[in-house]
Amino acid sequence: NSSESHNCAKSILTSDRLQIVVTLSDFFNETWEAANCANCLKNNSEGLSNSTLEFLDLFNKSLTCFEHNLQGQTIYLSPNNYTEVCKNCNETYTKLNDLYNNLQRMNRQGGESGHSAHLCIDVEDAMNITRKLWSRTFNCSVPCSDTVPVIAVSSFILFLPIVFYLSSFLHSKQKKRILILPKRIQSNASLVNIQEKYS
Repeated sequence: NSSESHNCAKSILTSDRLQIVVTLSDFFNETWEAANCANCLKNNSEGLSNSTLEFLDLFNKSLTCFEHNLQGQTIYLSPNNYTEVCKNCNETYTKLNDLYNNLQRMNRQGGESGHSAHLCIDVEDAMNITRKLWSRTFNCSVPCSDTVPVIAVSSFILFLPIVFYLSSFLHSKQKKRILILPKRIQSNASLVNIQEKYS
């Protein structure tokens, strides 16, 4: 019966001093949870989710594009000159990056897997590898669309103090100093006369 089988399983699992089966089981369960592996699967864990399959397909296309554009050219290229890779693989990389950002957004809301947390470790590692290759190894950069507005606003803010001080200087009234001459005593002789009168 079930109670006996439970006791039997418990005695088998805890029969050795190290309880190696329980330790391994706990380790794999913790690793599964920490790596968010369930986020790559469908709700019923029958297989990889459609979004994960789409991401892995684009990831493989990106790596293939990198390899294809490097074949036969690596000997002649300087370490910082990978313009062919940047030019020919830009579209694939941009699609992969956009899909990853969308997956992150979807995953915060629950996503296909029903788990709201980080993406699974396979997807995150794949994107980290691709971004490292793209930015560090090939030195490719995607121009940021917000660059022009940021520069415009920064320039305006830096220019404001100059405008303020210039306008205050031009519009302020320049007061001329008028020197008021003090009234002087007419002569020393009259001062002596005044002193003599009071003495």
